[in-house]
Amino acid sequence: MDEDTPLLVIVDGANVVGSVPDGWWRDRKGAAERLRDRLASDGLPGRTAPVELVLVVEGAARGVASVPGVRVDSAPGSGDDRMVELVAEAHGRPCLVVTADRELRRRVTELGAEVTGPRSVRG
Repeated sequence: MDEDTPLLVIVDGANVVGSVPDGWWRDRKGAAERLRDRLASDGLPGRTAPVELVLVVEGAARGVASVPGVRVDSAPGSGDDRMVELVAEAHGRPCLVVTADRELRRRVTELGAEVTGPRSVRG
């Protein structure tokens, strides 16, 4: 793996949006768009090295568009399954998964990813 390859950061959109009870359930797509926009403007707080940000959305949040700095991946089914696939497809590239979901954390760490909680991207 090239040492210049940026860290792949996979954000569990539903889990991060759902971590703050701000009415997100009334407009899941809008909440995902606000998270995407915050990620695009702030990146990953505390990280100065380049990162590749992927926001995984599912269900009612599908259809959120990618923007410069954030690729949005609309999971065809389970968002958790899609995030596990993305880590597996990274083939050893350093990955950081942002989620508080215990089962997802277990699944991606078994594949070599690091994990951090939603607060790391909520600012």
